[in-house]
Amino acid sequence: MKSFVLAGGCFWCLDSAYMQIKSVSDVVCGYMGGESQNPSYEAVCTGTTNHAEVAEVFFNEDEISSEIILDIFFTLHDPRQLNRQGNDIGTQYRSEMFYRNEGERQQFEAALERAKDIWDGEIVTAINPAETFWTAEEYHQDFFDKNPNQGYCNAVVAPKMAKVREKFRQFSK
Repeated sequence: MKSFVLAGGCFWCLDSAYMQIKSVSDVVCGYMGGESQNPSYEAVCTGTTNHAEVAEVFFNEDEISSEIILDIFFTLHDPRQLNRQGNDIGTQYRSEMFYRNEGERQQFEAALERAKDIWDGEIVTAINPAETFWTAEEYHQDFFDKNPNQGYCNAVVAPKMAKVREKFRQFSK
């Protein structure tokens, strides 16, 4: 089993989009890239901890390539938006990829280069060494599955899921 830690706006979007992909066994929402220990969602939302909302995506690399997992990442969010995704504004919503070794760093850089063929304009996605992963509160895990009729889920999460499902249909569960 392989995993990547990715930040691309609200972690609910990454969680729900990836969980509809075959060979993704789990997605864990959390926080990374900040200064404080064991941050809470409320603290992260203040912008003072410098943590990003992240999703650790677990997948079977024998069944789906790392490249596809990373191409999904660059499809489901807009990597040109600095410290935001749509109306979600703040450093916690930044686009960032956290690598744990040189091989991952190279894979992330290659994915960022491929993304330049999808998006016009400058891509602001940061690629940085992984730090401590802090698991988000339980109510954030599988949020869309637990709250499919919630307003944010209908307005923001569902369209991103549909976009990934359309573009990566052959990998959908």
